[in-house]
Amino acid sequence: MILTGIDMTQSHEQTTLTPTVGKCSCGEIRYNLQTTPLIIHGCHCSWCQRESGSAFAVNAMIEASAITLTQGTPEYIDTPTNSGKVQRVARCPNCKVAVWSHYAAAGTTLSFVRVGTLENCSDFEPDIHIYTSTKIPWVILPTDKPAFPEFYNIPEQWPAQSLARLKALQAGQQSQQ
Repeated sequence: MILTGIDMTQSHEQTTLTPTVGKCSCGEIRYNLQTTPLIIHGCHCSWCQRESGSAFAVNAMIEASAITLTQGTPEYIDTPTNSGKVQRVARCPNCKVAVWSHYAAAGTTLSFVRVGTLENCSDFEPDIHIYTSTKIPWVILPTDKPAFPEFYNIPEQWPAQSLARLKALQAGQQSQQ
């Protein structure tokens, strides 16, 4: 896949890229991604279906520090999840579009960017499909991507470089505690 002029066929093996631009529907919130995502999920859980109003959600997991807000200030809304813990969703205060979120289990240092808010969203194909046990029956999954009925074992599925970035992120969280 080509992403802003960089060959991404190595599945997120590139650590830097020309900033990728994202925004909400009205343009009040604008941001750049300063690096490639750790991984991109196609989530088929019934909660993502409800929240997105679609058959599934596509979220790019990335370090929160790699998101540069270039315009506006999102409002954070605590949204219930199936786990009983809240998801903090960053939304435009004007059009209310969700641009990214923070799940309780991942903390605030890891963001789940809504791929549909990226200018080149078609360049961000899911690396993996999750919670397919509640997938809408007419959604056909690609045969060349892993798919799991629920979640998966991260070390078994993530590229080595993404695992190293996650480990560094977790080490930074522990040193701040």
